[in-house]
Amino acid sequence: MSAVNLQTALHYLRAIILARLRDAAPDELERSVNDTAWYDDGSPFARFVERHQPAFEEYIVLLLALSPNVHPTFLNDVIASHLPDGGDFAAFGGVRVNGHRGVIPTGETAQFILAGDNLVNRLQVQRMLGGGHWFARQRVLWLEAVQEGEPAMSGRLILAPEVVELLTVGAVSKPRFSSAFPAELLETEMEWDDLVLNPDTRRQIRDIEHWTVHKDTLLRDWGMGRKMKPGYRALFYGPPGTGKTLTASLLGKQTGLDVYRIDLSRVVSKFIGETEKNLANLFDKAENKQWILFFDEADALFGKRTDIRDAHDKYANQEVAYLLQRIESYNGLVILATNQRGNIDDAFVRRFQAMIHFPLPGVAEREAIWRKSMPPQIVLADDLRWPAVAASHELTGASILNICHYCALQVLANDNIALSAAALEAGVMREYVKEGRVV
Repeated sequence: MSAVNLQTALHYLRAIILARLRDAAPDELERSVNDTAWYDDGSPFARFVERHQPAFEEYIVLLLALSPNVHPTFLNDVIASHLPDGGDFAAFGGVRVNGHRGVIPTGETAQFILAGDNLVNRLQVQRMLGGGHWFARQRVLWLEAVQEGEPAMSGRLILAPEVVELLTVGAVSKPRFSSAFPAELLETEMEWDDLVLNPDTRRQIRDIEHWTVHKDTLLRDWGMGRKMKPGYRALFYGPPGTGKTLTASLLGKQTGLDVYRIDLSRVVSKFIGETEKNLANLFDKAENKQWILFFDEADALFGKRTDIRDAHDKYANQEVAYLLQRIESYNGLVILATNQRGNIDDAFVRRFQAMIHFPLPGVAEREAIWRKSMPPQIVLADDLRWPAVAASHELTGASILNICHYCALQVLANDNIALSAAALEAGVMREYVKEGRVV
């Protein structure tokens, strides 16, 4: 269990800190402590350490950032054992915050333990906590930003909440929809056989499936990662109800990857700079998790850029440029969906690996959708023939499903499992009215 390893790791960290407080030279710390650093017991904690293979200094920083989440007064107790009479120890760093009584480690805490007064070593620790280190690149650990004018290393050591969950309880919970994470998890009980697509559309979807399976070989083993951006970007375009959202959900189900639909109404802000901030939060959360990001009705944000007439136009175009950069650097699959291909800015189009049209279903596809959508318990009257229905009514898959749902309810309410052509026609007319179509 992770609990045993966590206890062992914190005991090791305590020994390291006490050795440093007893004036052990920073470059002698690792050799001065004989305690076990961690056990290879197959726990989530052990698997994390084995996967990342942190150096000694990196391991100590990880444990420092983790310690308040496991033992709130860990650093207080360590310092108290060294200074039983109390007193201020400014060189150790650390801060207190509202809602937490214990000392929270800062970059200065890491510098004191690992570098002491050695300026060269202190700068090495600072580089470790910079944006170029794998801590930051993989969104594992970072230094909290401080107010202007304050020392950068006085920021708190922040361990990503997902990493804290993984190392403590052994699993990472799905993020909930919120203002900080304006996206919902897409799931479906349907299968590919339930979805009727144009053959050319289905063929292009297979290209995305191939990328999800072979991307590591392509980018790493075959060296394409040196020549191409890491992720895959696809545009789904076509009328509403033609299967764009369901296709994204099925891609996630088939590949075992989570699909998150981004609520653009919560991302786009009328306040200058806020949209960029919201996008940064979203992509930072998704980074290195292999999520599929699905931007529905994407032209609300990804539409054509405007000529600059005022400050708002300038910042709107800056937001588009920022979004381009984040999408291109994202190492997973990004899908943009729009009803009209022409609504998307040409600057985005050049950056898509795939542009997939979801057309209105033809007669043969509509017939297949009717057959798949109507519950098999319903008996069709002699005057009801699917080929004739499919030829008579140009409907999307979503509309056909709505009609089948309505007709099934009417059949149950009337306690008669037979469905006549007239009853189906009434359902079709009802759908036409709902869509505002002339009947």
